[in-house]
Amino acid sequence: MNMPQARNNSVLHPGFCHFINEEVLPLHAIKPTKFWRDLEQLIADLSPINRQLLATRDQMQQQIDQWHLDHKDQAMDTKAYEAFLREIGYLVEEGDDFTITTANVDEEIAHLAGPQLVVPVKNARFALNAANARWGSLYDAFYGTDVIAKTQGLETGKGYNPARGEVVIAKAKDFLDDVFPLESGSHKDVISYVVYYHHLLAFFQDGSQIGLKQPCQLVAVNGQRSEPEAILLKNNGLHVEIQFDRNGKNGVKDPANINDILIESALSTIMDSEDSVAAVDAEDKIEVYRNWLGLMQGTLEASFSKDGQMQTRRMNPDRIFTDLDNQEYRLHGRSLLLIRNVGHLMECDLMQDELGNFVPEGIMDAVVTVLIGALDLQRSKGIRNSRTSSIYVVKPKMHGPEEVAFSCKLFGRVEQMLSLPENTIKIGIMDEERRTTLNLKECIRQAKSRVFFINTGFLDRTGDEIHTSMQAGPFLPKDQIKTQPWIQAYENRNVDIGLQCGLPGKAQIGKGMWAMPDEMAAMMATKIAHPKAGANTAWVPSPTAATLHALHYHQVNVFEVQDRIKHRQKANLTDLLTIPTIPSNLTLSDQVIEREIENNVQGLLGYVVRWVEAGVGCSKVPDINNVGLMEDRATLRISSQHLANWLLHGVCSKEQIDEVMQRMARVVDKQNTATEGYRPMAQNAKSLAFKAAQDLIFKGVIQPNGYTESLASCLSNAGEGNSLKTN
Repeated sequence: MNMPQARNNSVLHPGFCHFINEEVLPLHAIKPTKFWRDLEQLIADLSPINRQLLATRDQMQQQIDQWHLDHKDQAMDTKAYEAFLREIGYLVEEGDDFTITTANVDEEIAHLAGPQLVVPVKNARFALNAANARWGSLYDAFYGTDVIAKTQGLETGKGYNPARGEVVIAKAKDFLDDVFPLESGSHKDVISYVVYYHHLLAFFQDGSQIGLKQPCQLVAVNGQRSEPEAILLKNNGLHVEIQFDRNGKNGVKDPANINDILIESALSTIMDSEDSVAAVDAEDKIEVYRNWLGLMQGTLEASFSKDGQMQTRRMNPDRIFTDLDNQEYRLHGRSLLLIRNVGHLMECDLMQDELGNFVPEGIMDAVVTVLIGALDLQRSKGIRNSRTSSIYVVKPKMHGPEEVAFSCKLFGRVEQMLSLPENTIKIGIMDEERRTTLNLKECIRQAKSRVFFINTGFLDRTGDEIHTSMQAGPFLPKDQIKTQPWIQAYENRNVDIGLQCGLPGKAQIGKGMWAMPDEMAAMMATKIAHPKAGANTAWVPSPTAATLHALHYHQVNVFEVQDRIKHRQKANLTDLLTIPTIPSNLTLSDQVIEREIENNVQGLLGYVVRWVEAGVGCSKVPDINNVGLMEDRATLRISSQHLANWLLHGVCSKEQIDEVMQRMARVVDKQNTATEGYRPMAQNAKSLAFKAAQDLIFKGVIQPNGYTESLASCLSNAGEGNSLKTN
């Protein structure tokens, strides 16, 4: 490849150079010579620190491995283990209490509680769906999911089922009765609504009228007050719009002509350039950056065919109502968009330094995504993202306070480079690595003027738990790992420390993903636990799931929950340091072992074949029971590490895994028979996906922190004559 030369003998990918020079910098009026000179200096200054942090990870892992090997014939002494971790600097002393000072944060982060979407920004259609998921139809969410059982007579099909529609409308009005109750009576019996001064009046068939039990829940209206087109209600900071249309599909047969109920749903969305994205070379990264540019400019479009017709999707405008004093009442029409950069580990081929090293991808992500995000700050009207002049960067896979401090240093340098005010860039700290969990308070301290978000995520956290303690012994089956004391301590301690550090009113405390997008009834029964735990946001897999999960935040006032629990006793380190290995008095049956291997291998193959062969970073993958699960590389990490751990400790053999892999390859092939262009893995010696899955298991012990990108990405590119260099 003929690569352009930068100032100090650095080499640029030509497509990347063109993208920055021709598509981005002219929007800033930044001269290319200055930009590239400053970027080279930033890379020269910070890349060595980045690499040293990775070397520290490796050194600590070697020390932990050796400690477990030295004590493998002894009962686990948690106190001695804790002392050892402090001695090597893995566990640091917790300092005095403090309160974060993050300022200029949008209300979706600081003052509202609601769902959060995570979507691969490389897919423009998905990105637009998520950006527009701020508002969702409650009728559609009920009708199309198993929240209403699809029993005989209530099935969904190609045509509209009136019987199911009646149940949907009744359930939606139950929601209105629960959250926006009338002083007496039910919304089901109302024949019309009128806005009278600052009051909503509901009229019944007998001529009687009644108001809301809490009149202040009415905040705005559209159309004539005597016959409104829409009324806007508000509860726990979230809006609900009741739309009227006497000629509409639903309104024509509704006593009050209600045509739909819109729910304020995904308050924020993480546009992901990490685990859910297959971005393994420069062309992929440019596509990621270009879509982020379109989102920040409000110009991103996606055209596609649906029901035989071409459609074009764009970003929704703001929603405008009239308040009760006849003033404009404007609501954001889109999710607040956050951008997730990659972590510190990977390198990318966008640029080589003067020594021929590829640059750390996390450094490049910070520069380019903030350069693009800064365009939003220049806008005073039209489609805007932040109304407080902030850029929100979620930073994954940081290991402890030192790495958080480095990210903050990086962001500060980017602000200087782009002449942005200090602390314009906010940081989201993902609590998904063990060293961060154990030192979360000190991690937050390092970012106390920038932090806008902390969260928990079971999958990556478990993957790191296994890798860090790989030599401690064989881990329990995955379902049993979830029931051990460490996981509840992890979830509780994250919230406890977030409250202790003053995040309410300034930052989000988040919880992880619901992984079964077709199991919405189960989600509604289960995921209410997240707001009840004091989390003011939690991840959902789809816009429909966001609309349904939003109902939980009407049922639970998260900020009242936080006030109640903020003084409880913090979860202790002993539980966090209790490694979920198989107890010496427990013997797993051959059947349990075989089933666990099958489960891990099938999920691993099902994801890898789409990632490596089709370039799909996140998708709904059928599990061994044909239940669709949203899979990304966090899932891949835990499955591969779990198998590597069992192989290391002799719970299973290489021959056993090989046999299961061949058998599960046939299962995955069958599950993908209808997938266009699919290349079977079973008995296919040339299958890159199968080879990648083998490497992820059999080389899992030696992979840095158990991450999967370096093995599978290199292998997938090898089939295309490309290369990807990693640390």
